[in-house]
Amino acid sequence: MGGPKDQDFAPPSKCMDPPKRRLYQVWKGRNKFLFGGRLIFGPDATSVILSTFLIGAPALTFCFKMLLRIPEVDFLYGHVVFIVGLVLTVLDLIFLFVTASRNPGIVPRNSRPPDFSDSTSNSITSMEWINSETPDLKLPRMKDVFVNGHTVRVKYCDTCMLYRPPRASHCSICNNCVQRFDHHCPWVGQCIGVRNYRTFILFVTTSTVLCIYVFTFSLLNLLKEPGHVWENMSRDIVSVLLIVYCFLAVWFVGGLSVFHFYLMSTNQTTYENFRYRYDKKENPYNQGMMNNLKEILFSKTVPSMINFREWVTEDDDSIFGSVNGKYFGNDMIKSNGKMDLEVGIIGKDGKQIPNILQNLDYNGIDESLKKDKGENVILDSYFFPDDQEGKYGNGDSTVDDDGTEVSSHRTSSAVLRR
Repeated sequence: MGGPKDQDFAPPSKCMDPPKRRLYQVWKGRNKFLFGGRLIFGPDATSVILSTFLIGAPALTFCFKMLLRIPEVDFLYGHVVFIVGLVLTVLDLIFLFVTASRNPGIVPRNSRPPDFSDSTSNSITSMEWINSETPDLKLPRMKDVFVNGHTVRVKYCDTCMLYRPPRASHCSICNNCVQRFDHHCPWVGQCIGVRNYRTFILFVTTSTVLCIYVFTFSLLNLLKEPGHVWENMSRDIVSVLLIVYCFLAVWFVGGLSVFHFYLMSTNQTTYENFRYRYDKKENPYNQGMMNNLKEILFSKTVPSMINFREWVTEDDDSIFGSVNGKYFGNDMIKSNGKMDLEVGIIGKDGKQIPNILQNLDYNGIDESLKKDKGENVILDSYFFPDDQEGKYGNGDSTVDDDGTEVSSHRTSSAVLRR
């Protein structure tokens, strides 16, 4: 969004340096940018328009109706109800827009895997995959780090080629790793992370208050009309529709408000809660209810790790896409024969693997490899380079941070030839 303009290109230098562009113009995530990278939306940013309509249409209808009723009711009562309703509506839309357009806490990605020495600096749990271009480079799938005296396991992100910070996760919709990832909200079209969680809470809470407000005063308008209630409802269809709409909506936004108040009180994220992350172990981030609420609602906003308006060249580390067969040719096939959905299904040469090969059952391959020791096994070069044939076998297993069992190194997905 927002095509390149003259101010988005750096002025040419005398030494004929490579042309520079703004980082947001070459960013490999799926975000959409406005106003020169100052506003950052998710790939489904059009949902903000739908949410704006669902909030603004009934709320402004109520305000307009109250404005027309001011001569018929008490002067002070009419003006107060109208102004409060209008202020709640404007605040709700502002919180929606700020949540949708703010960087949620995107983690800068790498252009290449980390050095072996860096990957083994902390406690590790596995040596799971090997780089296809450099067979001697082994990277652990997971590492242990210490947070508040507790051991926390962090996972390597194949897409961003980095070890995710604690509580960070990769959003498959935005294609970014996000700090303190809560969830990807379809109503704001953006990831909810460490930098926009507070405004998201304000948005959901204000929506709940607005629903209750419109419902209450629309019902009072009906009850204050002279005559029977059913007759008043037949004459004031708009108020009836507002009452029904707000009654249905408040269960959704009200439930979200209560749920996120519980999450804030216990210092959890939606992602952690849905995965039962702290059901059987202590939450290392829980500091007590009051301190948790203070941390989320009254602390300073975490600075952004990325300046999307900085000048970069195409080969800068911060802009490279990491879904690249150059680094991950054969390493996307997990030990259980499944594919890593965060990376995609790509073959050695960077091309997509045909659908018929994606659904193959790899469970019996290990048995075939071990059955005859004297038999030569030929590995399909589509997945494996020549210098890696015969290097794969069985290994010890461990459990990653998602609770799934993974092998300590890749099992071959060979195609046997007779």
